[in-house]
Order: sequence, then structure tokens, then C-alpha cells
Amino acid sequence: MNISLEHSKVLQEPLQITITGSKSESNRLLILQALFPEITLENLSNSDDTQVMQQALKSNEALVDIHHAGTTMRFLTAYFSSMEGKSVTLTGSKRMKERPIKILVDALCSLGAEITYVENEGYPPIKISGKAITQNEVTLQANVSSQYISALLLIGSSLKNGLKLTLDGEITSVPYIKMTLHLLHQLGINAHFEGQTITVQPKTKPVPAKTLTVESDWSSASYYFSIVALSDIGTKITLSAYKQDSLQGDSVLAQIYQQFGVETVFNNNSVTLTKIKEITKDTVITLDLVNAPDIAQTIAVTSFGLGIACDLSGLHTLKIKETDRLEALKTEIEKLGGQVYVTDKTLKLEPATEIFENIAIDTYNDHRMAMAFAPLALRVPMYVNDAEVVSKSYPEFWKDLESIGFVLKSY
Repeated sequence: MNISLEHSKVLQEPLQITITGSKSESNRLLILQALFPEITLENLSNSDDTQVMQQALKSNEALVDIHHAGTTMRFLTAYFSSMEGKSVTLTGSKRMKERPIKILVDALCSLGAEITYVENEGYPPIKISGKAITQNEVTLQANVSSQYISALLLIGSSLKNGLKLTLDGEITSVPYIKMTLHLLHQLGINAHFEGQTITVQPKTKPVPAKTLTVESDWSSASYYFSIVALSDIGTKITLSAYKQDSLQGDSVLAQIYQQFGVETVFNNNSVTLTKIKEITKDTVITLDLVNAPDIAQTIAVTSFGLGIACDLSGLHTLKIKETDRLEALKTEIEKLGGQVYVTDKTLKLEPATEIFENIAIDTYNDHRMAMAFAPLALRVPMYVNDAEVVSKSYPEFWKDLESIGFVLKSY
């Protein structure tokens, strides 16, 4: 589905959007629920990735296809490795078969797991023969995707001797690691993160029956921060359900968007975003996003829409996402009239003096490309190709945009 996108209404009335649970929290909790069935989960994400995770965990098939779901691939690789007697082949989309899995596979094999590559060394599909894992010490490079680290931590307490994970070098994406550890703590699992070492003790007693409610997704909230930043002073949007003491690294949006003139106010389980001031054209947004790389696309597009410069670093993990997000951002922003410079871990945007109208944005099978560029319709009419890709993390996105005044037409 391709769509045209523009905005015909002024955002004046207080507007409210309800966003479903965080994909990151949901997928972690689904693995823990599979290990400890006493858990009940509420407000799970309705994203494709989470639905694929649920289907895979229930499947008795020998072949499990997780499509584009990178988190699902990594978490299930660790989970199925520890399921004694279960044999499964994990595969995915063409892009998934290009996304590396070797670091995690090597770590699991060093613990005694049995995993082989079906096609290309280091990449899915992989065949996993589940077995009881008794070895408990492993080392990973600290600058790898936090999903590799979380995949190991999630199964740690189910292993006979627990897990001792040593991280070698500078640690990145710490908030996502801390999210995983916090969820373990909520289940009474003993886990410690000290220096370069994370230790997870084996769970010897049953987990008490309890219900856990997933907080709404901060990555999805980022697009509304962008919309408010690109709107007139006084524009308000209220989002639910969010916590001020969030586990999600992307909650740093509340601080970052102060630089764009957006005020964030927490009230019970909601957050209200208000445009309180315009920013000057000589503003430069300089950020190290090593702990929140998923919001880089939103921030770059917001900066472009406001005609200001941004200098973003800490983006090395974006090269192996659904697409090479740095190159994709450069290509699409430059189609719109911007000027972008990228390296393997940085993005620099020059101030734009014009945004070209009626440009078709390519989405590269990447949900965040579609959603990050959508707020620019506040400035110029535009097109979005393969718009349905948003279902990967936020299936209701286009419907929610229509509810606040965006006009969408399929073509």
C-alpha cells in the first residue's frame, strides 16, 4: 500500500492517543512467561514482531519463520537452545538472512548449545537442537547489540548453573540491558550488573503467580514528539500509558525534545506534549544516541523539518537493522532537498532552506522509516511507499494520524 499524506487541520484541540505496550518489554516478558508460566501479561504490544513471537512460542513445527522480526530471532535463538529435546530451524525474510547472528550463536555454543547454519555461515536460517546447558560463563564484546546480551540474560535463570556474562570493552545500549534485569528482578530472579560482569542466579523456587502490565512504547511516542515540534506554539498531544520512571531507554525523548521547544508533563499514566517555543535557525542538535539509537531517524527528520542542523553519534547498530538506516536516512532526506553526511556510526545534517513537495519516501521494509518521515506532512504534501510496513511495531499508526488531522489517501 502506497499513500499520499498531508495535513489539512490545525492542531488546536487537546488531542489524545493511546499506544499499546512496548515491543521491547513485550518480547522480553513473553520469553520469561514461556519459562515461567505463572506470569500473566497485560497491555502486550500489538506489533507484528510481538505477534510473531507469540506464534513461535506456541508452535510445534520444525520450521519457524519470524519474517522481519530481529528481536524475535535473537531471543528465540537463546530460548530454543536451552529447550532440551526440542529441535527447530529459525528462518526469516530475505533481509533477516542478511542480518548477523554469529556473535550470539558463538556465545551460546561456548556454553554448550548445539546450533548449525543452514545456508550462510554467521546468518539465519539456523538449526537449533535444544539441550540442557550446564556451562555458565561466557564473554561478549560490549559494543554489540543489546539484544544479544538480553537474549542470554533472559534464559540465564532457567539454566542449571545460572549465567555469568562478561562484557569486553565499552558497553552500549545500557538502558535495554537494565530493562531486562529489572524484569528479572520483578520475578524475584537474582541478577547483578557490576562493572563489566552480569550475573544471573538459577531460579530454584517457582515464580509467584503475578500479573505484569507492559508500559506503552516510547519509540512509538517519538513520532508525536516530532509532530508537536513541527507544529504551532500551543499544540498539545496527550499519550497513554506512560510512566515517569520508565524502563525504556527511549524515554530520554522527554529531555531531548526540550531542545525542540517541546515540554513534557507526566500525569498519572499519561504524558502531555506541548509546543512552548520556537527554536532559532542557528540551533544545532548534538546528541550521542548510543543508549537510544531507535529514535535517531525521528530526531534527524524533526531537525530537517525545522531547518536546523543536527549532529548524531553512537549509531553503529543502525547499520544492521531492518535496513542500513544511516544510508536510508541520507538517501530520503536528500531526495527532499537536504544534505546529509554519514559514517558507520554518525549522521550530520546541514540546515535546510527548502523541503521539496510531493516526494515519495521509500521505506526499505523498515517501519521506522515510514513513521519518522510522516510528520513532515505538516510542512509539505508527500507520499509514503509500502506504508503498511508500520505494522511491524505500530499497526494503528496511520489511523491515529488521521484522528489528529492528517489526510491519507491510498494510490
